[in-house]
Amino acid sequence: MSTGRRTAWEEVGASSKPAPRLPNNGLGFSLVASPCHSSVVATVQRAADDPTKHAALAVYMFLRQQQRSQRATFYRALINHTSLMMPYLYTPTVGEACQKYHRLPVETYGITIRAGDPRAGSQRSIMEHLDAHCAEHGLRDVKVIVITDGERILGLGDLGANGMGISEGKSLLYTAAAGVAPEHVLPICVDVGTNNEALANDPLYPGIRAPRLTGDAYRGFIDLVLTSLKAWSPHVVLQFEDFANHTAFDLLDLYRSSPLGLCCFNDDIQGTASIALSGLLAALRAQGGGVDALARQRVLFLGAGEAGTGIGELIAKGLARWCGVPMAEARRSCWFIDSKGLVTSARRDLQAHKQAFAHEFDGSGGSGGKPGPVYLMEAIRRLRPTALIGVSTQAGSFTREAIMLMSEINKRPIIFPLSNPTSKAECTFEEAMRFSEGRVLFASGSPFGEVDGVAPAQSNNAYIFPAVGYAASLCRAKEITDETFLIAAKALSEMAPSAQLARGELFPKFDTIRDVSKRLIGQVAAHMCEQGIGTTPEDFEAVVSRSLVASPSSSPEDQWEAYGAAKMYQAPRDLQSKL
Repeated sequence: MSTGRRTAWEEVGASSKPAPRLPNNGLGFSLVASPCHSSVVATVQRAADDPTKHAALAVYMFLRQQQRSQRATFYRALINHTSLMMPYLYTPTVGEACQKYHRLPVETYGITIRAGDPRAGSQRSIMEHLDAHCAEHGLRDVKVIVITDGERILGLGDLGANGMGISEGKSLLYTAAAGVAPEHVLPICVDVGTNNEALANDPLYPGIRAPRLTGDAYRGFIDLVLTSLKAWSPHVVLQFEDFANHTAFDLLDLYRSSPLGLCCFNDDIQGTASIALSGLLAALRAQGGGVDALARQRVLFLGAGEAGTGIGELIAKGLARWCGVPMAEARRSCWFIDSKGLVTSARRDLQAHKQAFAHEFDGSGGSGGKPGPVYLMEAIRRLRPTALIGVSTQAGSFTREAIMLMSEINKRPIIFPLSNPTSKAECTFEEAMRFSEGRVLFASGSPFGEVDGVAPAQSNNAYIFPAVGYAASLCRAKEITDETFLIAAKALSEMAPSAQLARGELFPKFDTIRDVSKRLIGQVAAHMCEQGIGTTPEDFEAVVSRSLVASPSSSPEDQWEAYGAAKMYQAPRDLQSKL
């Protein structure tokens, strides 16, 4: 029954002149494209104020339409109101957008490189395909590429060619957070088939309707693509995004140190690790400790995929670098639970990336009986962890009992449900606050609302990867080392003001993301040049001298921060915009 009141979404683009309507493609609602005089910010704010959030996907489509038709207005909104826009352009909305991407009325601006396509048959044809695509979409001098094969999109699994949505979302974060001009960022989806039968049988799905390439066929095609990208743009920085565990580690290990000289990193492994470590260091600050307190932590992970073991490995490297702990001992600070229970040295079914964290453990509990699998509650009781990190994509797995037990063991328990999207989070902020009696130090992968006036920290990779990627581009880095992510994690952990930390807010406000990125660019680029893996640009001295008051105390980090700030993209003004 109609209430006689229009919803916020029905009001989009309301004006004296009818706005064009886009087809709804069976999604259950119509999209109204906004005329140029409408305020993007006001429209999105109205949707954000709706507690049901039912219009989230419609807002995503509205913003994508704005991106295509009113570029200046869109990018001004994105840059000036990043924290308002990003929940619709990235997590949590992008998960649903990827699931339905082939049915959404949005114009793809990334490029799909498809196995079997004549345009992807050789290095020359791929380069010509790239040139034609960039010319059509106004891209030039590509500095950063976000690439996926769509096999493990967030916690949603194999979405095939629909993975393009994740590459496009991450590309927008490079512009919003670090100021990489949109024409310099290229989203790519490599389509090698899909094992998702529902997608393959959908008549509207545009990707390859066959099982994924595997083995030598897969590796050969990926190698052709990456070799072509390096030849096409020799100094490009490439971000691997949402590859499955069984390919992510191998691709990263192979290409970051290969003779090809491709400057690359994996955000799911290294970016996630860096932001999680930063959150852990900030939590230790909130407890009154410093970096040295890391040596006294025991971290229990629920989930042992690329994200979890990546975090564990970076924690271990932080212990080695900052606390002088040998790596083998440092890894013993991190324990993992997978679908078969606690990862221990007695297990003979472990994938390679889990083996370094397979520690000795008395599975019988000292009873002398036959050992059995150990799951979350027993692991908490017996290991007595100081921090609990969820990377399992198992919603609700941090139960009331688990949170209460963590709170018995620790005065201020550290609980990070990092799984994305929100529907996959191991617990909500409200649950963590209620069952810990407000004592929890919390960070989540996707955003949650305030509880009792306390804003939860979001362990958002956008604090890390755009700054690291752009820093590598600016200094034309040969590679991006794990040490780079340690430096970024530590620098970020020191940025939240003390008063904010006392409330449990572990990261700087996301509205300050460009200031955060400037600082991280300065730290990272200076480190890369100091280590000889980066070079100083020809215009560095001139740009810095215009941007920074000359002073004997101006450190390399200060100079690079000034250079990075000067190179940040600012959206052109749109005189018709209300922004």
